[in-house]
Amino acid sequence: MLKKMVQYQRYQQWKKGDELVVCLDEESVFENTNHTKRSRLKLLFLLLLSFISFSFFLAPHFFTSSSTFSLYSFGFEDEGLVSTSDVYASVCSSVSNGSICCDRSSIRSDICVMKGDVRTNSASSTITLYRNNGYGSQVFGASGDNDEIFQHEKIRPYTRKWEKSVMDTIDELDLVLKGENNGIHQKCDVQHDVPAVFFSTGGYTGNLYHEFNDGILPLYITSQHFNKKVVFVILEYHDWWISKYENILPHLTEYPIIDFSGDNRTHCFPEAIVGLKIHDELTIDPSLMRGNGSIRDFRDMLDRAYLPRIRGLIQKEEPDRLALSPSAKTKIEMTEEKLDSKKPKVVIIARNDSRAILNEDSLVKMAQDIGFQVEVLWPQRTTELARIYRALNSSDVMIGVHGAAMTHFLFMRPESVFIQIVPLGTDWAADTYYGQPAVKLGLKYIGYKILPQESSLYNEYKKTDPVLTDPDSVNNRGWEFTKKIYLDRQNVRLNLRRFHKRLLRAYYYSVAKKNGRRHHQNQ
Repeated sequence: MLKKMVQYQRYQQWKKGDELVVCLDEESVFENTNHTKRSRLKLLFLLLLSFISFSFFLAPHFFTSSSTFSLYSFGFEDEGLVSTSDVYASVCSSVSNGSICCDRSSIRSDICVMKGDVRTNSASSTITLYRNNGYGSQVFGASGDNDEIFQHEKIRPYTRKWEKSVMDTIDELDLVLKGENNGIHQKCDVQHDVPAVFFSTGGYTGNLYHEFNDGILPLYITSQHFNKKVVFVILEYHDWWISKYENILPHLTEYPIIDFSGDNRTHCFPEAIVGLKIHDELTIDPSLMRGNGSIRDFRDMLDRAYLPRIRGLIQKEEPDRLALSPSAKTKIEMTEEKLDSKKPKVVIIARNDSRAILNEDSLVKMAQDIGFQVEVLWPQRTTELARIYRALNSSDVMIGVHGAAMTHFLFMRPESVFIQIVPLGTDWAADTYYGQPAVKLGLKYIGYKILPQESSLYNEYKKTDPVLTDPDSVNNRGWEFTKKIYLDRQNVRLNLRRFHKRLLRAYYYSVAKKNGRRHHQNQ
């Protein structure tokens, strides 16, 4: 597995014949094909054999009295939450006071837990734990006589451990365990009575998918276990990241966020968790988040986070609209607005670089002709998320080409329709990163897998070239080929006649849903 992760880096191996949840046949949008059903039967049979074999390995665990065994080092057991320590590392489930425990068993991230008198020193990128010392007390000894280090760990607190090129850019921390009388140590400038979580917003921060998957979602799970009584300490602190998530962060922590490098004061904590833990490439997977940490609970938290800001945006727009003279034109516009509000709304997520929809204008017109109210969004890194949330939360359908911006499906209401356009060579990633999680979030997911003729690559390669006929074989050559060919050099020109069938069914579904809601309200 490690070999695969290193070879393909941000994507796992592209497996030929993997089952997809997407619906690609002409006649059915929300149902799987017969081939998929057969694949499921084969898969279930293989899983049964694997389970029987694996049971021999697990048998000793099943017949012991230990209740701490779990298949997942990070997640939830049954319907309840695991203990606080289990969130971080199963091997560190019982950390004694005055000790450091590090779990380096995961392919995705290292995580260390320090418990006791924890003190920061940002100048030396060091976090020191003083053993057998009462938390917050000041101990002075003979400097230099007993300057003994009992344990020294190094860690880069970022969740892409297998990607050396990325991890090399992440600031490294020294975690040191010292004795109580090892010399004069810094006094506490700021004393905290709650734990700290240290993590980095470097690496792929700036990519929306990674910002949620590698940061916001693990932080959400962590905050649930601490009931928001936790201090976030950020390495590679970015003001724009704080501004971007300013509506969400107060729902994850009740305390001010600390810029580790920018704050030279000595902060003292009773406990420190260094690093974030994600079980799989897609922490968005709700099977890992049950009880109070479910993906739908996360979605409800987003509603609470953005609602006040959205109300503010609406109130700000209302005076501007009312300031217009009540001319006949304005009355007509207001009437049209009321009519549009009854139409299903589709939001098209546009792209500025590769994987753009080349005939986007025609797509907009087709959607309008079908009966949709259409809004086109051009998300930028600096775009206020509340504005995007407002647009998608009020939409019935979202359309976009596979890419990080598809993470915005988290902003949609359950039972809305998410149409992901799947370019050549991106089947597995499109389904794994966005398709399956969307279904589990309660969305109606349609994966529109383009034909070779709909790809800009069709004009660059011979019709028999594996780039067009066998993308799996190209992906199997390595991540660099996937990125160079399918992600960076491919655009899409939709076959509108073919795409019309999907969009029309999404329209009828949305109309029926709206009518059903109105009927329920009128009862």
